[in-house]
Amino acid sequence: MTFSLYHRLALTITGVFMLTASAFVFWTQNLSSISRSQAEQQLHLGLAEHLAQDNPLLKQGVYDYKALENLFHTLMVLGPAFEFYFVDPSGKLLTYSAKSGEVKRQSIDLRPLIQLINEPDKLPVYGEDPRSVEQNKIFSVSPVYNGDTLQGYLYVIIGSSIADSISAQIKSSEQLAQSTAWLIAMAVFLFAILLLLFRTMTRPLKRLSQFIQTVEQNDFDIQSVDKINWPSKHNEIHLVGQSVNSMLETINQQMSQLTAIDEQRRKLLAHLSHDLRTPLASLQGYLELIEKQPPKGINEQEYLAIALKNCNQLKSLIDQIFELAHLESGQSNVSFEVFNLGELIYDILAKFALKAQKADISLSVYPANCDFTVYSDIAKLERILSNLIENALRHTPAKGNICISICATDKSYSIAVQDTGVGISPKELPYIFEARYQASNTRGCKKSHAGLGLAITARLIELIKSEIKVNSRLGQGSEFVFQIRSADTSQ
Repeated sequence: MTFSLYHRLALTITGVFMLTASAFVFWTQNLSSISRSQAEQQLHLGLAEHLAQDNPLLKQGVYDYKALENLFHTLMVLGPAFEFYFVDPSGKLLTYSAKSGEVKRQSIDLRPLIQLINEPDKLPVYGEDPRSVEQNKIFSVSPVYNGDTLQGYLYVIIGSSIADSISAQIKSSEQLAQSTAWLIAMAVFLFAILLLLFRTMTRPLKRLSQFIQTVEQNDFDIQSVDKINWPSKHNEIHLVGQSVNSMLETINQQMSQLTAIDEQRRKLLAHLSHDLRTPLASLQGYLELIEKQPPKGINEQEYLAIALKNCNQLKSLIDQIFELAHLESGQSNVSFEVFNLGELIYDILAKFALKAQKADISLSVYPANCDFTVYSDIAKLERILSNLIENALRHTPAKGNICISICATDKSYSIAVQDTGVGISPKELPYIFEARYQASNTRGCKKSHAGLGLAITARLIELIKSEIKVNSRLGQGSEFVFQIRSADTSQ
C-alpha cells in the first residue's frame, strides 16, 4: 500500500506525539510519587520518637524482645499502614511486627537512618525495606538508649505491604481509566488538528501534482490546459508552482522552436535535393551523350562546356551547404586583427571587376580614399563583402551601378553595399536571410546561384559581433548595411 505525503506526515507526527505524551505521563507520575512520599514522611517524622518516649518497653531500654514483638504486632493491627522494626547499632534486625517468612533482610543499611536523624529537613529519605531485597521506602526512626548507651533504633516503615497492595490496586484502576480517557481525548484532538493542518499544507502539492500529470498527458502543451495562478506569497510550494509554470512555458517555447526548425530543415532538404538533382541530371545527360555517338552537326566541345557549367554549379552549391552547416554547428573560429579596410575593399572589387565588366555594371567606392584601420576578422569580412557584391551583381541589370560606401563614427565604421537592381518587396525583407528562401526577384533569374549566400552572410555577421540591416524598394535597388569596430577600440 502506497501512502501519500499527507498520510506519512500524519503518522509520523502522531507517533512523536504518543512518545512525548508517554514521557510526560511517566514524569508527572514520578514527580507525584516523590511529592507524596515527602509529605507522608514529613507527617509521620516524629512517630518513632513518640513511641520510644511513651512506651515503657523502649523508654528504659529493651530487655524483653518477645514483649516488644507483641507490641509491634498490636500497633500494626491498629495502624496497618506502618511496619515496626527494632535494629541494633550495627543494623541487624532484633524484632519486628512482620511474620518471619515475609522478611527478606536480616540487616539494613543504617546510613539513611542516621541521615534522617541528623538532617530531618531534607526529605524524602528512603530506607531499605526488610520485606524486599531491592525496594526502598520512606520511614520514621528514633534511637533507643539505655542510659547513655545506644541499644538500637526503632525503625518504622511508612506504607506497609498491605497498604501498598491495596493502594496499588486502587491507583492502577483509577490511573488506567484516567490515562485511557486522557490519551483517547488527546489523540482524537491531535488527529483532528493534524488532519486539518496537513490538509491545508498538502493541498497545493496535490494541485501541483495533478497539474503536472495533466500537462504530461497533453504532451506538455500548456495551451490546452488551465494554468494554475499561484499567489505571490513566501510559501515554498507556491514558489515551486510558479517555477513549474515558468519551466513549462520555456519547454513549450523550445518545443515550438524545435518544431519550426525541424520544418525549416525539411523544407531546406527538399529544396537542396531539387537543386542538387537538376545540375546532376543535366551533367549525367550530357556525359551520356558524349559517351555515345553524338548527333551529326553537334560539337562535343559544346556538350563538355555545358557539363562543366553544371559541374561548377553543383560544386558551388555543395560548398555553400558545407559552409552553412559549419557556421551553424558553432565550431567556426574567429580571429580578430587590425588591418586596412580600404585595401581589402579594393582587392575584392578587383576580383569582381571582369564579371562586372561583362555584365556592363560599374563598381565604385565612396569615399575613394578609404584609408581606414579596423579591428575584425579579415577572412570573414572578405566573405561577407564578396557575398553581398555577388548578390548585387545577380540582381542588377546592365548599365547599373554597385557602390560600397564607408561612413566613420566614434567607435566603428558603417559599411553599405548599394545597388540599382530590381529591389525586394517589403513583405519579403524579413525572410531573405533564411536558408533557401528565394524572393520573387530571383524567379526567372537565369544567373546560376545556390540561394544560400545571404544565409551564410547573416551567420558571418553574427560571428564578427555585428548586425546587418536591409533597405530596399522595388525597381530602385537595395542597400545592405552593417558595422565593424574601429582599430582604436581593440585595446
